[in-house]
Amino acid sequence: MTVFELEQCIEAYGTEVYSFCLHLTGVREWADELYQDTFLTAMEHITQLHNDADANPKSYLLSVAIRLWKNKRRKAAWRKRIAPEQSMDAPGGAIPVGEVELTDSIETEVLRAEERRQVQSAVEALPEKYRVVVLLYYMEELPLEQIASLLHIPSGTVKSRLYQARKLLRQQLEVLLDE
Repeated sequence: MTVFELEQCIEAYGTEVYSFCLHLTGVREWADELYQDTFLTAMEHITQLHNDADANPKSYLLSVAIRLWKNKRRKAAWRKRIAPEQSMDAPGGAIPVGEVELTDSIETEVLRAEERRQVQSAVEALPEKYRVVVLLYYMEELPLEQIASLLHIPSGTVKSRLYQARKLLRQQLEVLLDE
């Protein structure tokens, strides 16, 4: 893959990769850093990108982002054991995902925005191993087999984590679903 082809990948998948990084980290500054590191790593391993991801470079870029995020979390945990500092966990605030859609009434808009905020905060509250699978499956719309290859785990484990994540989300959003 040439530098020009990598630039085309950035144009084609950049916003999706950034959005994934933002959901994964939960903090805009960390998402910016992860996004930059993802494409720097892709640039450093440009031959591997060509060999591994001919069919789906987006999948390769997402796997790089996940790997970098896990490494940063592991390093932060190690440093925290040695000398306490701020953890890599996102603060509790919700990050807006999109604009509120225009509808007939303001009440409907407010209700939809509130539902989105509740669902987003519930997803952010999931343990990382469940959150990553949920984001890849629902946000990036990747098939189970591709998620399994990205995370280097069996597809049965992906199915199990997705089931457990849905179960946890159902419990957290029970009030929202009853209305």
